[in-house]
Amino acid sequence: MSDALPPIRVLVCDDQALVRTGYVTIFSAQPDMEVVGEAENGHAAVQAARQLRPDVVVMDIRMPLLDGIEATRRLAGPDAVAPPKVLVVTTFNVDAYVYDALRAGASGFLLKDSPPAELVGAVRTVARGEALLASAVTRRLIGHFAERLRPADTSRRAGEDVVSLLTVRELEALRLIAEGLSNAEIAAAMFITPETVKTYVSRILTKLDLRDRVQAVVLAYRTGLVSDTP
Repeated sequence: MSDALPPIRVLVCDDQALVRTGYVTIFSAQPDMEVVGEAENGHAAVQAARQLRPDVVVMDIRMPLLDGIEATRRLAGPDAVAPPKVLVVTTFNVDAYVYDALRAGASGFLLKDSPPAELVGAVRTVARGEALLASAVTRRLIGHFAERLRPADTSRRAGEDVVSLLTVRELEALRLIAEGLSNAEIAAAMFITPETVKTYVSRILTKLDLRDRVQAVVLAYRTGLVSDTP
């Protein structure tokens, strides 16, 4: 019996046929990925995701009938049941999309002109449950919009509450998460195992009533634990 993990089930959502075909070609060539469907607009994306149960939805922003932000909210928002991970593809010069997608429940963001290897890595990252917030661009955007982000389950938290609820090591882990480090990078920085990092992350999310690492990053910026200024 093989110990190999099941492939990551990917749903591709974009209104441009050529873009969808490109994504499908890239993902289908990966041994650990399976494209389970395509959608050309937001309504079709929501229907397909609910029917096909993908692990990751690659979601365009600008689509007809229903845009990618609203589609993301319906699939991964606070009221969603068994939500998939949503990887939003956006453009560099539309910062507000990041703000809107965060509130909608997206797990990651990628520039639309990113190279194939980065796209593949992004899908793997969000499939693992890690927020794709590693790029300096995205961190700056989150820092810029942090004061405007008010997730329902974090709006009552202040910096002092965070400090009082978390241990010193958990606070250190939270700061590194907010800096965009992966579990492996956090493990190296803290001289602990990746398994211990996972335990810290789980405790942080539980103690602070957070849904995922995206909200943890937003909270870290909002409470001043990290800053987007040098």
